[in-house]
Amino acid sequence: MPILSRPIRAASLGVSLLAVSLLGPLLTGSMAGAVAKPLRFVLVPKLAHPWFETVREGAEAAALMINRQTKNPAVVEYRPPARSELALQAAILEAAIRSRPSGISIDLLDAEGLRPLLEQARRQGIAVNVFDSEPPASLPLTSIGNDYCLQARIASERLVQLLGGKGEVAIMQGVPTAPNHAIRASCHRQVFASQPGIQVVASPVDNDSISTAEEQARATMVSHPQLKGWVVSDAGGGIGVARAIAALGKTGSVKVVALDDLPELLQLISSGAVDSTAATKPFTQGYWAVLNLWQQGLGAPPIEKIDTGIGVQGGAAKAP
Repeated sequence: MPILSRPIRAASLGVSLLAVSLLGPLLTGSMAGAVAKPLRFVLVPKLAHPWFETVREGAEAAALMINRQTKNPAVVEYRPPARSELALQAAILEAAIRSRPSGISIDLLDAEGLRPLLEQARRQGIAVNVFDSEPPASLPLTSIGNDYCLQARIASERLVQLLGGKGEVAIMQGVPTAPNHAIRASCHRQVFASQPGIQVVASPVDNDSISTAEEQARATMVSHPQLKGWVVSDAGGGIGVARAIAALGKTGSVKVVALDDLPELLQLISSGAVDSTAATKPFTQGYWAVLNLWQQGLGAPPIEKIDTGIGVQGGAAKAP
């Protein structure tokens, strides 16, 4: 098994500048003066979703940078499943492998469920990494993302603070089999378990759908009228929860600390409907996903993780 080098942090560095500095030796080495074949990178998100559109933009920006630096055509094929279902994502991944692209970057709905296909791609010499996710255990794939547990802890600790350490809370789970969502939900629970006055009374599933989050949150609050606060495990969960709170006339009395920074969520923070958010950086994830695939194709040594960091906005950013 290849030994992966230690993680690097992309968040604190200018993406384009760092990319050029890291890739300069490769550009002036094996690529210099060579006529390279066109590059084609396949990006497979969990589903069609506004958050992943920003990932796509970052990936396409990286492809443009590669084209400008090498004069070699580079394109990104964006292939989202219609729904966050393992069978749909597996079919897309299998088709991508058959097409023999330069590389595949995927946000895993189920790490173990997709392990055989990831191993197949590697055996065929296709560059592979995962973004917004963690790879299957012992499979040496680069992960582009952030510390998902820390992200969750920022949110759940803020909710504990807002509630004064007392009250019923709920956790919106996202897709329970998705590695990043599962890690966040688990770390939310760890924070709440350390607080004797906090009771987790529900953990509904939204499957990364804003409308499903709204439906599930509304049903949860009808069943638990004393519920005082929410945390979520996915980008759209906070929006759906806030919509449900507003529909039930509970804005302000039920607190929400969300994840990520979709435009609607930022508007909800500005209006006070959502307290704050701990956000990933989707554009940066998409950018580095494509750059890493390109690096792999040039023979760069593997790396374990590219940490793109966490941004905090709203009340949590001002908390001591």
